[in-house]
Order: sequence, then C-alpha cells, then structure tokens
Amino acid sequence: MNRIRKLPHWMGALCVALAAVAGVAADAKEVKIALDTPPDMEKSGTYVWAHTFSEHLNANGVSAKEYQRGALGEEAERLDQLSQGLLEVSMSDLKSAAGLDSTMYGVSLPYLFKDATHLDKALLQGGMLDKVNAQLAKKGIRIVGVVHLGLPAGIFNTKKPVTSVADLSDLRMRALDKRQIELFGAWGSNGTVISWAEVPNALQTGIADGYLNPPVVPLMFGHTGFIKHFTDARISPSIRLALASADWYAGLSDSQRKTVDDAAAKATQANRDWLNTRSMELQMLEKAGIKVTVLSDAARAEFQKRSRALYASDIMTADQVAAWVKAAGL
Repeated sequence: MNRIRKLPHWMGALCVALAAVAGVAADAKEVKIALDTPPDMEKSGTYVWAHTFSEHLNANGVSAKEYQRGALGEEAERLDQLSQGLLEVSMSDLKSAAGLDSTMYGVSLPYLFKDATHLDKALLQGGMLDKVNAQLAKKGIRIVGVVHLGLPAGIFNTKKPVTSVADLSDLRMRALDKRQIELFGAWGSNGTVISWAEVPNALQTGIADGYLNPPVVPLMFGHTGFIKHFTDARISPSIRLALASADWYAGLSDSQRKTVDDAAAKATQANRDWLNTRSMELQMLEKAGIKVTVLSDAARAEFQKRSRALYASDIMTADQVAAWVKAAGL
C-alpha cells in the first residue's frame, strides 16, 4: 500500500513562499503596447487611445509600457507576436485582423456608415464585434478597440483637384491592398500596392500620384511638401484597431480583466471625444498649402453608386456583407 509522505514543515513553507513569489511575478508582467504613430495627443487618434489605455492600467495596478512605432516590429511581425502571446497589445491596421477574418473589412465598406456613432451601433448593438472576435480568438487575436484616425477618408493627390470620378482617370493611386485596387478600378482609375514606408518616395517620384486617408495623415507624417490636393469624399471611417493577444487576455484574473476592459472602454471614449474636435482638420490642410475640394451632391452620388457595386466582391462573402448591412440598419 502506497503512503503519502508528509513534507517537512520547512519545505512546505518554502513551497508556499515560492508560489507567492510566482504569483507576484505573474501579476507584475508588463503589458507592452506597440504604438503606430508618433506620441501626439493632438494629432493622433490612435495615440489618444493607447495612452489613455496605458494610463488607466498603470493607475489601477496593471503595469503597462508604450513602445514607439516600429520598436516591436512592423505590422506582420506584431500580429505574429500577438498570436503567440509575446506581445499584449498593438495599435494595428485593419488588414491585420481582416486578413484572419475578412468579416472585419465591413467597417470600411465605402459609404455604408454615416458617422462614427452609426459604426459603433453596428459593432456593438448589431453584434458585429462579438461575431468577429469569436473567429479571431481561434487565431490568438482579440479586438479590444476600434479606433478612429480622424475625419472620414478622402482622396489626396499630388497633381490636380478631383471634383468627380472622371478626374481620377489619369491618376495612379497608392493602394493598401487588393480591396483598394478594386475600388480604384470601380472609379475608373488604377492603383498599385505600396507599403506605407515607401509612400513618400513613391509620391515624389511619380510611382503613385495619391492615396486615400483621413485629412490628418499628411500633417502627421510630413507629406505636405508633395501632397497638393485633397478631396473631402468622406468615403469610409478611417479606422485602426487595438489588437490584443487572446491568450494573454484569457489568462488574466477576473480583476485584471475588468481593469483591462475598463481601460479599453475609457480609451475608446477618449478617442470618440477626440474625434468630435477634428472639424478643424480641413482648415489645417489649407494652412499647410493643400487645396481642399468639396464634392457636389451629384459627384458624391456617383462615387457612392460605383463604390456600393463592390460590396459583393471576392474580398467578402455575400453573407458577410449582408450581416454588416443588417447591423447598419439598411
């Protein structure tokens, strides 16, 4: 008959002490937050989110540290680190999550959402964020924040005012991905995929003539020396994502998870409050020497018509598109 040996008192005490130390070490693990822009609370909506998030964590017993753009790798590297639990939070592009579940591309369907409030309603009340997170969890990723960069995306270019779809016919646009290539094609233009790091050189050498982005982007990244025109087309919300490691999030204690959830909610509200102050962005462009063009109602209607024809594309399934349209209340 086997006997259970009783540990000496000193060994039992040592085990308890070691367990306590291990628990403290686990609780003290630093939450690394990878930034995607310079740390500018005035110009960067993603920094507003990230800094508010980190401040709340640090103020409530969860150690957090911000890492400057590029310090923890580029987009693909950070996504890989998140999925392996090596990085806790990253301010990432939409493509990072949508590459794992294309449903997420719905946030940028052109001319689907009227404004940020409309998008938030589809994400939360419409259940689209929960739907996407259920799929991303299988890949080790979780969206903890949908973050606005500024006013809705418009058309920047180096050559001329764009007042209609026809004006794009002789412009070659920088594309983020295949989805934007298709959008430019629907507008009668053409595009080429160029990484963000290569954009300044591409625009200055004529490899590309422009890009789609919110008004603040050339101001933030120093492109005002060669970007000369902006069309306030209000194509879609300008979104980045706060992505977290699903393994890290699942491994938090109940109290830690509440702190993280509260931090994310506070950061999201701070981003929306910041967004409500951005009406001056068009004036900032004009002051920087970029001519702003406002589309006529007829011109905007033509952009909308051509853009919505792309909803049923091979980027998203018909069911995915239908889910977003339903969540948007259309």
